[in-house]
Amino acid sequence: MSHLLLAILGLVTFGDVILAVGLFVVTFAVSLGVISFILVKLPPTYFQESHSRTFLANRRPAARWAGLIGKNALGVVLVLLGILMSIPGIPGQGILTILLGIMLLDIPGIRRLESKILRQPKVLEKINGLRHKFSKAPLVLD
Repeated sequence: MSHLLLAILGLVTFGDVILAVGLFVVTFAVSLGVISFILVKLPPTYFQESHSRTFLANRRPAARWAGLIGKNALGVVLVLLGILMSIPGIPGQGILTILLGIMLLDIPGIRRLESKILRQPKVLEKINGLRHKFSKAPLVLD
């Protein structure tokens, strides 16, 4: 086993290590930036029951369906990426990415799941701390 490990490590060059570290830094920064942007842009009442979530309500049915399919596909991708980023050693904000993916999905019980995630004190504290840095009102939960 140790011979195999040594053989594999012998194939890794300094350039490979630099590339891996660079990819780690870039993917971490991009995921953090995108997630931060979205969480800051959300209206403070987004997670309240009274907040309307109708997507493309004033569009033609074909455009609405295409938008809904695209939105849900992006939601599934974000949930899967969030799960991947939750693994130690993988860069990114796993739980926040999962939350953003869930927000895009149109499945029954989604508001209850969002509420369960947001009611975790550390998650809500981090999101509201980020919103405070950009002078945005904190998220209001039911």
